[in-house]
Amino acid sequence: MDTRVPPVPMGRAMAAEFRRHGDDPDDVQGTVARVLSYIHYALPDPPVSAAARLYALAPHDAVDRISALPDALLRRVVACLPVKDAARTAALSRRWRPLWRSTPLVLVDADLVSFSAAAGAPDDSSKKAREAARGVTHAVSRVIGAHPGPFRCIHLTSSCMEDFQGMLANWLQVLAMKGIQELVLVNRPWPLDLGLPATFFGMATLTRLYLGLWKFPATADLPRGVSFPNLRELGLCSVVMDTQDMDFVLARSPVLETLCIKGNLFRMRIRLASRSLRCAQIIGSSYEEIAVVDTPCLERLIVSGTWRRDGASSGSVKIGNAPALRVFGYLDPAANVLVVGKTAIKSATKVSPSNMVPNVKILALEVRFGVRNDAKMIPNVLRCFPNIERLHIKSGKTDETTGKLNFKFWQESGPIKCIRSSIQMIVFHDFHGARSEVNFLKFFFETTRVLKIVVILFDTGSFSSMDEVRSKVEVLRAAKRPTGCSVLVTPSTEPEECNIWSFKRGSDFSRFDPFTDY
Repeated sequence: MDTRVPPVPMGRAMAAEFRRHGDDPDDVQGTVARVLSYIHYALPDPPVSAAARLYALAPHDAVDRISALPDALLRRVVACLPVKDAARTAALSRRWRPLWRSTPLVLVDADLVSFSAAAGAPDDSSKKAREAARGVTHAVSRVIGAHPGPFRCIHLTSSCMEDFQGMLANWLQVLAMKGIQELVLVNRPWPLDLGLPATFFGMATLTRLYLGLWKFPATADLPRGVSFPNLRELGLCSVVMDTQDMDFVLARSPVLETLCIKGNLFRMRIRLASRSLRCAQIIGSSYEEIAVVDTPCLERLIVSGTWRRDGASSGSVKIGNAPALRVFGYLDPAANVLVVGKTAIKSATKVSPSNMVPNVKILALEVRFGVRNDAKMIPNVLRCFPNIERLHIKSGKTDETTGKLNFKFWQESGPIKCIRSSIQMIVFHDFHGARSEVNFLKFFFETTRVLKIVVILFDTGSFSSMDEVRSKVEVLRAAKRPTGCSVLVTPSTEPEECNIWSFKRGSDFSRFDPFTDY
């Protein structure tokens, strides 16, 4: 997995502090590097790329046709350039001199990182790496001070904020005054709970905001008028945040459509109450509860990679008022307790219309078929979603089996409406060839009446050859299934990032099904 810049190495004092607590600083730094990499993968792509190349006019063509273009077109050209190149256009000629200052600013501070600092060469000393990061910080200050605004898009992921908290507070104040629209702000990352300055709340012009590795400022004493009236997309990556502060942000963001939370390891209650929210993603996080309280426009609820501390109880996912909810998953019975209305769904729960979610069309489940209690949840969970048309099953790995469920169990589980009459496509992710997986699929095939497409994505690490794959799947091909139903068996090609989950994929409404490319 790639990240544009590594974390700044921790200083000697911080390393000594970790040792005093019994932690190896190298291990801590490696973990933080992975977290930072995951965050960078989840961030929205900046609107400019430093990979582009600029070329001079050919020797035989001395006519400068570009400078003859109208100012509006030239500003669009400047807006597509990395900030260093954009600022340098002022030196081209008198014609170009005012253009950069009159073009809404796009600043990606990673474009200011020198090659040696970005590469993180093994012989780089901690002091040298920190000096390079400080250099980027000072360069950002010069750019922010030199440009009169407005600020269209600012990505700050490479600056060193540990020693410049006063400067950061000033940046945020200036960004607010100059009409910032999109902001990506990631700490790089020491200390891990560095406080975000309260001047952050002045940015009322924001339409998109992503924060990474910060401690969110307290909201209890803020004036009633503080709000984010234009904010449509919010991403929080490894942000230390209290439940009441999350409630505050949602209540003060009246047009928010997309909420993405990633890597939150503090058990909080996430209450979704919003008249505008269309997509909520909670990825790789720990929580006491995710409660869909009142979300009349919510179309997608994606909960994946739930993280639990040793001995911690499962977090609950409560579905209340969500009449537009169409996509839901990956629900994991080992980590999530599903609550519909006021009913917690268990293997013995009597499912009735009062605890069903009839509007969901695409459902994704993660199940450890080798763990009996996990697999026993499947029939009742499916009964809660009577009208799904696509079902995704991700087969989870387990080191210990606690009793496999045979074909007879599935036969005796009773009728499941969605399997019989609504599921037209099933995608089975990470098929390992276990008998419990085969028994479930065989039951599914012999029960369904409307199934059209079956996609089995097998885990390449579980098989020694394609002949072994074919032998495991042969019994399924021979099973009775609806006429015209096709079965596709193919290796899983999803990279690690898809398991970690990208916000981009889940909140891309051009994708009919965010869980697969099929």
